[in-house]
Amino acid sequence: MGSNRFSFGRGGGRQVPVAPAHTPEQGRPESDNGYDDMPGHTRAFAVQVPDEPLAEPYYDGAYNGAAASATGNGNGIGNGSSGSSNGSGSTHVTTYRAGTAHPQVSSARLAWRPLLAGVFRHPHRTFAQMRGHQVWAVALTVSAVYGALAVFGFGDTRDSVLNSTFSLALTYVLSSAVGMVIAGLMFGGVTHVLGRRLGGDGAWAPTIGFAMIISFATDVPRLLFSLFLPADNGFVQLLGWATWLFCAWLLTAMVRQLHDLPWGKAAMAASIQLILLLVVIKLPTLS
Repeated sequence: MGSNRFSFGRGGGRQVPVAPAHTPEQGRPESDNGYDDMPGHTRAFAVQVPDEPLAEPYYDGAYNGAAASATGNGNGIGNGSSGSSNGSGSTHVTTYRAGTAHPQVSSARLAWRPLLAGVFRHPHRTFAQMRGHQVWAVALTVSAVYGALAVFGFGDTRDSVLNSTFSLALTYVLSSAVGMVIAGLMFGGVTHVLGRRLGGDGAWAPTIGFAMIISFATDVPRLLFSLFLPADNGFVQLLGWATWLFCAWLLTAMVRQLHDLPWGKAAMAASIQLILLLVVIKLPTLS
């Protein structure tokens, strides 16, 4: 399966030729951890890792799309990597199994603050680092807070809440918060299922969790302005469309990283959730 192996290094470093794990004549061997490396199963490909420790986790940014597009579909998830030296003492070649922590990215779990900041500041590295970790606490909190504030983003609803009794207003706010959490879980679940159907191998917990975070956190700028400006204000409308487009890019990048899919398939997996967000949240607030 030599065609399914890639080697790339840091900043134009020398590529290291990697011997294929097996040839078609050798049949269908299994790795030491019991997972296949055949198309339709766990995929393995080589990554060039520098000998010297890096000040920050190194991430090339291209391993997922390039490897996944060349290796075909796969649903198994591997659980490890194996290293080898090329004999020069300057480079090691590590076999990365799709669906696991990448050897060039730290697999340490991020706390909520660097997690949220990383989604917007360096999303590719953040998604790659957190691909093996669930993010439920952050996802549920973001969804609930967004839902609680969303009732004040509609002119008619805001007036109803502000002019009602405290108990009724609290009911409005809590119902909206719970509704957004449920909607986020459903939308994210659709994205995960589509990602797996298209050949991805990402885990369901980080996919759904990140989908919830991206869906609601990207709309916060529009929501904040809509608390003080009319919904038909031109700036609010423009901001709403801009944040939806940003959500589309970020959601696609997340699916690409977590599911080892090329950009095209990742966009297809995210498309249904984006349409649902547009119909359920965006259009009602922008019309």
